[in-house]
Amino acid sequence: MAAPLRVVLVGYGYVGRTFHAPLIGAVDGLVLHAVVSSKADVVRSEWPGARVYDDLTTALADPAVDLVVLATPNALHAGQAHASLAAGKHVVVDKPFTVTVDEAEAVAAHAERAGRVLSVFHNRRWDSDFLTLRALIGAGALGDVRYFESRFDRFRPAVRDRWRERAGPGAGLWYDLGPHLLDQALTLFGAPAEVSADIATQRDGGEVDDYFHVVLRYPRLRVVLHASTLVVANDLRFAVHGTRGSFVKYGFDPQEEALKAGRTPGGASWGADPRPGVLSVAEGDAVARHEVSPVPGDYRSYYEGVRDAVLGRGENPVSAQDGAAVMRLLSRALGH
Repeated sequence: MAAPLRVVLVGYGYVGRTFHAPLIGAVDGLVLHAVVSSKADVVRSEWPGARVYDDLTTALADPAVDLVVLATPNALHAGQAHASLAAGKHVVVDKPFTVTVDEAEAVAAHAERAGRVLSVFHNRRWDSDFLTLRALIGAGALGDVRYFESRFDRFRPAVRDRWRERAGPGAGLWYDLGPHLLDQALTLFGAPAEVSADIATQRDGGEVDDYFHVVLRYPRLRVVLHASTLVVANDLRFAVHGTRGSFVKYGFDPQEEALKAGRTPGGASWGADPRPGVLSVAEGDAVARHEVSPVPGDYRSYYEGVRDAVLGRGENPVSAQDGAAVMRLLSRALGH
């Protein structure tokens, strides 16, 4: 059996600690070799087998490192990805890929020249609700989809003191949640002909956008992507309508909450969504409604795909080109 790929995780904030470290640790063939963080005591207590480096430069000088995972503030992604590729490492970049389209295209081109795997962490392709919806569309259960609404609302009325909510490149809700919703829409429907957007700051004391309502226009299909931080009744996830039927889903994929609670990814119930969606299908003049058994979600599938791509035995699960496509729509919505 081949030796496991040795991974260095750069950044041990919420995303690195909650998502990346547990998922890396739960995938056969990967090992969390090192973490770049100022929280050395926390890292050592939670991952005693991992080295701790103070900075990326020192980590990149470690010849044992095969794969670099960037879980750092968005504005740092492009520069750190270039440095990692220049050091001969394979790279995973947390979403959003970069802050600008030019950065995304430059990093993608660098990876191609270097002959290294560069992947963007669009983990919500492996959400239970999205996998269920994708299967329904693929089976023709909805007919031709004409309206697709994807929502990610929350109730967070107080502005928090964190970089995502302070003015600066790559901050705000559109850069935070927009990439998730855009990537899912692109996966299902490809690139739209037009994009229109209403992006706003609604909370008292807000410095960055905390609301967006974005419409992707296709010849007949309309895709609505919506998120707000001021929605108490915030559990509508999907409302999808086609020429044959509709699918409505309430509640969110359970994996993030499980990871926040410290559960180890895997096991019989991992990614099992307790709230099935409802498929409504026209049958003559009547409507038949059925609960749809959710397809289990599993974010480990992303890292299994990265592992296989690095080893040359599978496709990149989310390519740099996919990441750049998301960045183009993210930018178009902002009028850039």
